[in-house]
Amino acid sequence: MDWVGFKSRGAELAKKYRYVLLVLLAGLLLMLLPECGQEQTVQEPAIQTEPQTDLQSSLEEILAQIQGAGKVKVLLTQKEGERTVYQADTDDTRRDTVILTASDRAQTGLVQQVNPPNYLGAVVVCQGAGSASVRLAIVDAVASVTGLSSDKISVLKMK
Repeated sequence: MDWVGFKSRGAELAKKYRYVLLVLLAGLLLMLLPECGQEQTVQEPAIQTEPQTDLQSSLEEILAQIQGAGKVKVLLTQKEGERTVYQADTDDTRRDTVILTASDRAQTGLVQQVNPPNYLGAVVVCQGAGSASVRLAIVDAVASVTGLSSDKISVLKMK
């Protein structure tokens, strides 16, 4: 096939598929354009959570500051750990999690809420547990931090 035949055949194909070519060119042009001022940042949830061991060690440090408590050891048991609930779009047949895409194309789910862990109980062993006022102060402190009722907190004397 010579150059003239090739050129006329190309012109025929371009005329036949001109709308498809226009759509493809428009799509390529849009992909090459920079994002104009639409920089979105994904923020981490406002609630910073600590693992259970950090809560235990923090409680040990704080409870040791109670007058008369002395040396303190804490054990917390969990019913279930921390749970993150994601925002979802729902209709009659499906439920889809809402996904956020950052400017670096990283995707994360939209956090609706973060539920703290549910504790079953706490055992506190300390040197000053022989005093009723120390035991009461420790039970009150542990209850306020964990949300446990006083009957689920044991305070025992350290040997």
